[in-house]
Amino acid sequence: MRALKVSYFAMQVPNRPGEAGRILAGLAKAGINLLAFTGFPSGRQAQMDFIPVNPKTFLAVARGMKLRLRERKTAFLIRGSDQRGAIARITSRLATSKINVTAVDAVSAGAGRFGAILWVKQKDVSRAARALGA
Repeated sequence: MRALKVSYFAMQVPNRPGEAGRILAGLAKAGINLLAFTGFPSGRQAQMDFIPVNPKTFLAVARGMKLRLRERKTAFLIRGSDQRGAIARITSRLATSKINVTAVDAVSAGAGRFGAILWVKQKDVSRAARALGA
């Protein structure tokens, strides 16, 4: 398992069909590569979280697209061998260090691999990085 500290950017958008597709297509057309993306409903809106390969370039393109991003924050991108209990071991490390996981999205990536995006409170990022070896 390998954990990396990554920059992520969140934004609220109208919760309507095609909104994420429009934004993601615009980013792709501008050459932006994302390590991860997640979106979910948030009240009457939707929240979208972007983890770009190159945060500086992402911000420049996002400004040009007039995207209303929140401030940059840190999350963890986790990659490893897909095996029973993989994400349980990771969250247990954090629990042992008394760090609460704010959110996590984990998936089997096929070919024996898994990936996850994991969020903790920003005040806990340094301690979580130590616990995860990031």
